[in-house]
Amino acid sequence: MMRTIEIFLVIIIITAAFIISSLFAVLPSPRQVSPLNLQRLALTTLQTLDDDYCLSETIFEPDYASSWSKLKIALSACLPPNIVYNLTAYEVSMSGPQLYTPTMSISNAESLGTSSDSASYLTASSNVTFNFTPEKIGEQGEGGTLYLLNCSDSNGWWITGYTAQSLAADLYNLLSPYFKATAIVQNTTQLGQILDGNPLQNESLQHAVIINTFGEAVPIPENYADAYDSNSYAEYCYQLGRRVHRYNWTWVSIVGYPLYYVSNTGYFTGSGDHNTWGIYGMKHVGAGGLNAFLSGLDNQMYSYDGDWITGSPGVVHLSSEALYYCNYYGIYPAQYQTATRALPSSVTSTYDLTISTYIIDPVDNWNAGAVYHHAVNGTFLALGLTRIPDIRLTALSLLSDYKPRLYRSEYTASGTSRLVVLQLGQAGGI
Repeated sequence: MMRTIEIFLVIIIITAAFIISSLFAVLPSPRQVSPLNLQRLALTTLQTLDDDYCLSETIFEPDYASSWSKLKIALSACLPPNIVYNLTAYEVSMSGPQLYTPTMSISNAESLGTSSDSASYLTASSNVTFNFTPEKIGEQGEGGTLYLLNCSDSNGWWITGYTAQSLAADLYNLLSPYFKATAIVQNTTQLGQILDGNPLQNESLQHAVIINTFGEAVPIPENYADAYDSNSYAEYCYQLGRRVHRYNWTWVSIVGYPLYYVSNTGYFTGSGDHNTWGIYGMKHVGAGGLNAFLSGLDNQMYSYDGDWITGSPGVVHLSSEALYYCNYYGIYPAQYQTATRALPSSVTSTYDLTISTYIIDPVDNWNAGAVYHHAVNGTFLALGLTRIPDIRLTALSLLSDYKPRLYRSEYTASGTSRLVVLQLGQAGGI
């Protein structure tokens, strides 16, 4: 009986203690228990309003413009009904004692309450442009000349949909800002001039880059066509390799099987001077052209080798290095390509070459896009991809290998940037 009374007294004491403590306890308000992140809401609202550049355009409008009324409506639509705001635009000054000067302010309440938070957002006017200055290849060392083969007396192959001249023009626009000098080789006579070691003007011949825009064909000067075997002209390709070695050139093949034809529309005028596909003014060299070129690049003795050495790995992908430089230089070819003329990895040991840059990831010992440096002199960029050529890959390959730096211009123009501050508070409720 006594134990029952004790338990009953304990229950009465605990209940009384709970009731008394509840009378004196101060519970937090719902806002304190689960507060709204006003700063995050403010930033998200500013970003949403500027999704189509609408906020930036409005901020630079005069205060009487109708766009400010539309901005008020948009703010009301973006924010919850119990949120009050104040949006203020500030002129950004790069000189003078005051960095930020208020230009316009809109609000939907006289006060933001006892607590508020804010976010800022920098806008730029529509006439602002951001530029960069590229480092010139050759400024810090030797070379720096880009030769673009634009020979009017030659025809190309595997450049379906383009002409060599249009490709040369596009490559000029893409690459000339990165080179100290760019020279357009207008005909095979001028090509013969540089092959003989004579600059076209005052450009540096040593360590130059020569881009063959004619695809699987290569222009041939008349005196070289006279000098070599008219059945294959593989020895001419050998001499090209020797020149690349002698002058430490970078020879660029933009698509397909390199040096498969030679072309000179003024010299090859016979009924049989075509590639069997209706393109006249050219002669078939075959697989021996590439083999002879690589032999010349390695400074080996010339001997004819007509073995077909390229392979067809099919669908290939840009390397991680190439993808990085896509973003750096702002050049975006397709990440997936088709390769049917990829070089085997064995050429590196056969011709004393080292791969410095993979543009395309290797597939089963086939390299569809890589830059090969000879141990002594000379470089060969081969893109063994299926037509149609994408000259963005050519540009990206060279820039990925040379890696010229970009000096981005700093934005300092006065009156063309404004800071927007959106301050939010909560009204009503508990």
